[in-house]
Amino acid sequence: MRRTERLFQIIQILRSSRAPVTGARLAEELEVSLRTLYRDMAELTAQRVPFWVRPAPAMFCKTATTCRF
Repeated sequence: MRRTERLFQIIQILRSSRAPVTGARLAEELEVSLRTLYRDMAELTAQRVPFWVRPAPAMFCKTATTCRF
């Protein structure tokens, strides 16, 4: 899967989930390493995609509730 497709998939997964999603779950679903996922999340942040991340024993992510794509 190309990076552009993966970035779009991350947004779609976060939008479709009612609860926050762990980084491990995202990485597993996208079939990439956690490190690759972190780089992709950094790219989405640079592109100003509205989502939040809660650092914890496991990273949790969720799109902002007011965002419209």
